Amino acid sequence: MTGCIKYYTPRGRFIHIPPPCPRTDWANDFGKPWWRDNRYEVGLLSAKTRWIRIINTLTSQEQKLEVCSEETLDEILQRYLRYNSHASSYTWKHNGVNLDMSKTLSENGIPEEDEFYCGSPDCNLFSPSICLYFNDDLTEL
Repeated sequence: MTGCIKYYTPRGRFIHIPPPCPRTDWANDFGKPWWRDNRYEVGLLSAKTRWIRIINTLTSQEQKLEVCSEETLDEILQRYLRYNSHASSYTWKHNGVNLDMSKTLSENGIPEEDEFYCGSPDCNLFSPSICLYFNDDLTEL
């Protein structure tokens, strides 16, 4: 009716949301709204996520992880430690090539899954795999 831009709030108004119609009794002198306050930031939004399979060649166990395109292999290793607490003692390889743990998947040359399969039930079959090879380095668990 008025041409004013308003927020869509299906559950009603909450703090720092202006009323749907112009009003003179609404004070907007609160400064920065809560959704722009850095104290409430949880993380960064990824440009793209992808699924990978991590295969432990010693035990033949396989884990599927959804990873961000910006994550380095060291960060993926930290998340994988829940499944294998000794994972840092393994050599990480893709197609027989040692991976640089300080680089991302794409920087290591690991291709993304084919867009053709992403909507199909076979999408999990075509996710790239990383093989872990055990190093007998005698580190403690």
